[in-house]
Amino acid sequence: MSMGETLNSALRSAMESAGLSPRKLALKVGVSGKTVERWVNDPELIPHPRNREDACKALGVDEEMIWPKAVKERIKTGGDREIVHSYPYRSACPSTVWGELTEQATEELFFSGYTNYFLWTQVPDFSNLLRRKVREGCRVRFLLGDPNGEVTRQREVIEDVALTVSTRIRVSLENLARLEEVEARYSSPEDATNHVSLSVFRFDDEALVTPHLARLVGHDSPLLHLRSMGAGGMFSRFSDHAEELWGRGVPIQSEKTRA
Repeated sequence: MSMGETLNSALRSAMESAGLSPRKLALKVGVSGKTVERWVNDPELIPHPRNREDACKALGVDEEMIWPKAVKERIKTGGDREIVHSYPYRSACPSTVWGELTEQATEELFFSGYTNYFLWTQVPDFSNLLRRKVREGCRVRFLLGDPNGEVTRQREVIEDVALTVSTRIRVSLENLARLEEVEARYSSPEDATNHVSLSVFRFDDEALVTPHLARLVGHDSPLLHLRSMGAGGMFSRFSDHAEELWGRGVPIQSEKTRA
């Protein structure tokens, strides 16, 4: 692929050879037509493995032909195998990644950011998507920081932005109050510092992880997209961290009742 190329030309050629438009390929894969258009228009975008497999079957081509980077990633060694992608800023991760990971989860959705506020602006129709996932049998959990906690107050001084940490948490609480069967807790006061410094968002066996840097707000901190390759890897370690905070967390039904 040349330096100046802005399309996945191999995918486009395979679609033309198979006589499939983005809409027709989308129907065979089970995604939207706009999702397929993004695959074509962004040569760096690598779809979920299940979608890649279905697309290749529909097109009659090998995965290496249209997504060679995905094939190379499978032969990584050590901990690198679990790193699907890295972004210097959380805001650089396409909103489609958040939406597709949420959509594809079947068992576990665990959002353990300190505020989780951005999810409702990042993922279209996020509340209804969560309602559907619950109906389909997926467990959905949110771990939030306490809007009245000392660590929250300190973080607001550090960030010094108009949309304060406590305000962002309360926006999440208002949205969660409208969602039944979604579990929600505050991290304990003892864990608040660890919680505010590291956000872990789990989607079955994949996760998006943001270590928060110094005075930066979440969207300006880096992000790692991880996929589990077995016990003891990076995915497991970050997932275990979030589970430990959850285990000591404080249920917030009373906040949901008041909202």
